[in-house]
Amino acid sequence: MTVLDTRALNRATLARQLLLDHAGVPALDAVAHLCGLQAQEPQEPFVGLWSRLRAFDPAMLSDLLTGRHVVRTHLMRRTVHLLTADDVVAWRARYDVMLRQRVLGTYRRELAGVDLDELAAAGRAVMADDEPRSMSEIARAVAGRWPEPGTRALGEMLLAALLPVVQLPPRGLWRTKARVRNARLSSWLGREIDPPAQDGSDPVGQALVRRYLAAFGPAATADLRAWSGLTGLPAAVAAIREELVTFRDERGRELLDLPGAPRPDPGTPAPVRFLPAFDNAILGYHDRSRIIDDAHRGLSVTGARVVLVDGRVSATWTAEAGAVTVTPLRGLSPAERTAVAEQGGALASFLSDGDSDRVRIAAEP
Repeated sequence: MTVLDTRALNRATLARQLLLDHAGVPALDAVAHLCGLQAQEPQEPFVGLWSRLRAFDPAMLSDLLTGRHVVRTHLMRRTVHLLTADDVVAWRARYDVMLRQRVLGTYRRELAGVDLDELAAAGRAVMADDEPRSMSEIARAVAGRWPEPGTRALGEMLLAALLPVVQLPPRGLWRTKARVRNARLSSWLGREIDPPAQDGSDPVGQALVRRYLAAFGPAATADLRAWSGLTGLPAAVAAIREELVTFRDERGRELLDLPGAPRPDPGTPAPVRFLPAFDNAILGYHDRSRIIDDAHRGLSVTGARVVLVDGRVSATWTAEAGAVTVTPLRGLSPAERTAVAEQGGALASFLSDGDSDRVRIAAEP
């Protein structure tokens, strides 16, 4: 079995994540290909698409949100993602059990004794009038029946697990700050979510495996589980295994992939890329060594924005008052510093609508 070293996996990841070359595809197609974008920080998907697409206009993404072509909702790993409407409708039911379990993992004691089916029915009754509501408003509306858990536990269970909802614009629009207001997914999109298969098969799980590998492969089943949060995909992998090709990484793990998917030469040059907080190019794996050193792994879960140099996390960045500040994590060569400064200036211009291209590179460690 062919062994793919870390650099080969890195270049494959960059290609699948649209980070090796700026892609000339519409924003909607990019969101679909990437299986959604992390979006708990509302402005971060704009940077994620700017780093991946040719001539990206942030108004494109805002229009997709207001036009109901993409939505903000809890899904993978119970975190807020920006996903296409089609994917949410197709995938949401497959995540029901996982979402419940994730919320219970945090609030099991508070929700002990609460019948979750009854809580879901009460939540649906509250939301039936299609008035947008905050988490606290929904939780207070049902708290009279379940006073013990507290509104936080009730609200998290309702909105992150039991009720398929979306976070409504203006939340998530370009350069807009707005509190979270929730509406029923079916009402917002005008269609119900797809029901689970009744014959015991798992077509959605199989589709998720294929889609994940297209955007993240080659990858191990542990990586698939880390990205999705789902534990019940081994049967889906087994069902389509004959479609897949297999490799090994340097640690001996089996890696799965689609036969025709891009696997560039490891020597392919990788341009500097600025990634937003919680980008799935990093979070989409259990073993993140293909893109980030173990010493810096914690950055991927603390919300640090990172800079890829030669395809690897090599710096962090912040933006304030029209300027981008880059803090290297290692020594940068003169050529690398120049490339970081050029890309950082372009990012500053994007974030300031062309008012500034200032970039500062802090001292190296």
